[in-house]
Order: sequence, then structure tokens, then C-alpha cells
Amino acid sequence: METVAATRYADSGTTLGSPIPNLWNLRARHSWFGDAVLVAFLLAQCFDGVFTYVGVVTFGTGVEANPIIGGLMLRLGHGTALMIAKSLSAFLGIALHLQRIHGAVAALACFYLTVAILPWIVILFF
Repeated sequence: METVAATRYADSGTTLGSPIPNLWNLRARHSWFGDAVLVAFLLAQCFDGVFTYVGVVTFGTGVEANPIIGGLMLRLGHGTALMIAKSLSAFLGIALHLQRIHGAVAALACFYLTVAILPWIVILFF
């Protein structure tokens, strides 16, 4: 029986003679912009949830423009449906942040500010 020396096996750190990059230990660069837009996005989610709740309690479920959220509100209740929707949105925003897709998080924060929060402010306070 022949014994095989350890040198006959391929080096697990190389493929076809070139080193394989170690992706698990790459240090993530800290992004102040990414942190700021994530906070802005999460605040937008909170304000949208609160304003939507107040608006729906005040004016009825028909004032909700999103038919999916409106349907959830009719089946689960206002608070439960909004908590589910806003938690899912926050989770997905955090996932984008962790993947360092900060431009998309910034665009979504601006989107929520202009088409959700500002209209609710006008409807509820003016």
C-alpha cells in the first residue's frame, strides 16, 4: 500500500495557481453617509407609520393609498398591519445598508419623505 504525501494534494488556498480571496474576513469600511441615510430611512418609516395610523383612525381605511396595506388593515387591524408593513420595510432597508447599497436607502428615504410624510402632514395639520 502506497502512502500519499501531503504535498501531492492541491493547496486549498489556491485555484489554478492563483490565490483565492478570503471574502469572509474583508473589513467593511465605515460609511457615515450610509449610517445617516439609514437613520433617515428608519425615521421616515416611523413617521409614516404614526401618521398613517392617525390618518386611518381619523378618516377611515379608505384614505390609505396602498391597497395591500388597506386590505391588511381590514383583516388584521390598523396597528397590526402597519407594524408588519413598517417592520418589513425597516428590515429590507437595513439589509440594503448591510450590503452597502446606501444610494438606494437614500433614495427610498427621500421617496418616503416626499410621497408619504409630507402629504400626511398637509392632510393632518393644515
